[in-house]
Amino acid sequence: MNYPIYLDHNATTPVDARVLETMLPYFSEDYGNAASRSHAYGWVAEEAVSIAREQVADLIGADKTEIIFTSGATESINLAMQGVYHTYSVKGQHIITCNTEHKAVVDTAKHLESIGAELTMLHVDGKGRIDLEDLKQSIRPDTILITLMYANNETGLIHPIKEIGAIAKAKGVIFFCDATQAVGKLPVDVQADGIDLLAFSAHKIYGPKGVGALYVRRRDPRVKLKPLQYGGGHERGMRSGTLNVPGIVGLGKACELYKTFRDKEFIELKSLRDHLNHELLNIPGTVLNSDPDHCLPHVTNIGFEGVEGTVFVSRLIKHMAISTGSACTSATLEPSYVLKAMGLPDQLAGASVRFSLGRGTTKEEIDFVVGKVREVYEEFKNFS
Repeated sequence: MNYPIYLDHNATTPVDARVLETMLPYFSEDYGNAASRSHAYGWVAEEAVSIAREQVADLIGADKTEIIFTSGATESINLAMQGVYHTYSVKGQHIITCNTEHKAVVDTAKHLESIGAELTMLHVDGKGRIDLEDLKQSIRPDTILITLMYANNETGLIHPIKEIGAIAKAKGVIFFCDATQAVGKLPVDVQADGIDLLAFSAHKIYGPKGVGALYVRRRDPRVKLKPLQYGGGHERGMRSGTLNVPGIVGLGKACELYKTFRDKEFIELKSLRDHLNHELLNIPGTVLNSDPDHCLPHVTNIGFEGVEGTVFVSRLIKHMAISTGSACTSATLEPSYVLKAMGLPDQLAGASVRFSLGRGTTKEEIDFVVGKVREVYEEFKNFS
């Protein structure tokens, strides 16, 4: 085993060796600019990007012309939300989202509110679930966007995306889905799910950091986005800038690999996660902070009653890479806003740990983690 044990795959994943191998030629051999269409170097790069676009589209049930390459999910989220607002604000300025969304969505929504948007922030129950009736009742004649994540990055909870998509479709509202934690773990299909815009990153699915994608529906309805940056008209005019060819190639390969192995990987990860849950929840004072029937196969979030979270976790991370929340908010000492929105008291929210398994995680590693968590937790409880 490698120490510390890595159980923070929701934060990032290692680049798969097969992905890296596919990327390498585009750094120093086939290094052309994909926009250079007057010579062979550019043609080779353009073809590589085209293949990757097909691989990404194929994974999520889209057409390759609907894929826009970005620097990652945060840029994709900003392009989707700001792009919709600045394009459709003449029709209305009302946006619906949720208080457990990723900070990239929450902060973008708050920015739009500061420049004139009207926000409805849906609340969740103790398991992190939204009420679909609340969603229906929140839609107004001037609602232009519903933005709800596919699966929560802290708890793994999966929202009822098909139902949300159907509600949005019936009301003629654009539905944007941050699927950063779902793509590469679940069989996402933008057509079946009724999604109009979808964002995700390569580094969550064993691809490289610094590259992601945004799906933009081209028909029924055709979604238009005002770009965030200008200069060259790349990516259908929505995202100008020289394309990161090696990164895009890596994203495409990562998508291809997941589609090939997803059924086997889903079963293996869920089995390990269920074993982890079973063993940890047998420890007195532990609480499951999610809905086990509607959860990503590789994620669990466990609360530990009666201990001070910061000190407790500081002992654990000597032995394992884990998280108390989103990697994007780990610099703060506040309890998770997601868990607090679910109604957890400060103590339990501050002493809750996200374990996210990945490709290569073993039962031996899980058993080691369980043993170490039990040892440290019982030591803390006895001391207190």
